[in-house]
Amino acid sequence: MGTDKSAAIFERAKQLIPGGVNSPVRACRSVGTDPVFISRGEGPFIFDADGNRYLDLIGSWGPLILGHAHPEILAVITETMARGTTFGAPTEIEVTFAETLRKAVPSMEMVRAVSSGTEATMSALRLARGFTGRAKIIKADGGYHGHADCLLVAAGSGAATLGIPGSAGVPEGAAADTIVVPYNDLTTVEQALSHGDVAAVIIEPVAGNMGLVAPAPGYLEGLRALCTKHGTVLIFDEVMTGFRVAFGGAQARYNIKPDLTTIGKIIGGGLPAAAFGGRADIMQKLAPLGPVYQAGTLSGNPLAMAAGIKAMEILARPGTYERLEQVGARLGDGLLAAAKAAGIPAVMNRVGSMLTLFFCDSPVTDYQSAKAADTQRFGSFFRGMRDRGVFLPPSQFEAAFVSLAHTDEHIDQIIAAAKASLAS
Repeated sequence: MGTDKSAAIFERAKQLIPGGVNSPVRACRSVGTDPVFISRGEGPFIFDADGNRYLDLIGSWGPLILGHAHPEILAVITETMARGTTFGAPTEIEVTFAETLRKAVPSMEMVRAVSSGTEATMSALRLARGFTGRAKIIKADGGYHGHADCLLVAAGSGAATLGIPGSAGVPEGAAADTIVVPYNDLTTVEQALSHGDVAAVIIEPVAGNMGLVAPAPGYLEGLRALCTKHGTVLIFDEVMTGFRVAFGGAQARYNIKPDLTTIGKIIGGGLPAAAFGGRADIMQKLAPLGPVYQAGTLSGNPLAMAAGIKAMEILARPGTYERLEQVGARLGDGLLAAAKAAGIPAVMNRVGSMLTLFFCDSPVTDYQSAKAADTQRFGSFFRGMRDRGVFLPPSQFEAAFVSLAHTDEHIDQIIAAAKASLAS
């Protein structure tokens, strides 16, 4: 596919924006190519600046579970926008949003709206520290929870290790209280909690940033029991999984009740919105009720609230998640079969409408096993799929997403493209 206009835009972008992109993975460096610049989206498709059409399996990294430019979402944004775009003062729509979210995710007894997943996780961790009076936090190796300093930590191997900064510009002190443990490993969590100084365990209940990795049987239940035993706040980072793997998120799918939840992406209906919430006794430590400060000029933005409420309303309709499960299974099974037919070692990890095809020959259960995947082969696969009109996440270590806009015919077209790409 020709990308002359994209290439020209990229040259302009590189003069103004670091790396030419406003978020690093968009640069497509890990898959050995330059980015394609998108001009519009419609249903399951995106169109680049050159007019090429692609079946989209990124969905803006998860939010577009209804597909691009959904007419009901656009209508409610237009209607709300006519009354004003932001006020910096309370509005009823923020209350309706919180009521809608709490009804869908009952563990979120009280809710605070923010504008991004990073804000949500950063604020939830500060709140957990303020509530417990403790400093240390535990995260999983390969788990991504936004780019707050304390979360940008290089992971240790083997037993739990204190974090060291994983990014220039993060002082050692900011990461020193972050303990990194392997995903799906309860033993290291228990060892770290035994010292009694851990404020919170923050976890993706279904990991999506080491590629898709599901929780092992008993893992989430074990985390819940350990946190209860040690008086530690259990935070489920459902920025990605919220309304994605089930209507009430992973906590509904696996029937686990965290103390705090961070959530984003889908709850903004395609606009920038996120939230954190949980037990009322913890949330009441937030200003103006309590001593833990958090604020945001555009928090609870009426356009994002309206889009999010409408998205949650649509997703609550009967048959929605049965359809997403069916579409996800059709794609996952088809991609794995295509790899096997080509004689290429591959593992398919899928939970609902999130999935990753790993190019390796052994199960992927944590970040270490994910890193055994053949990233060069994935890069070739990405380029082959893009040339055949399918846009995958440009990294072996990101999950792909299907939407309600993908029909069985669309999925079959993706599988056919995969067969041709893998055969070549």
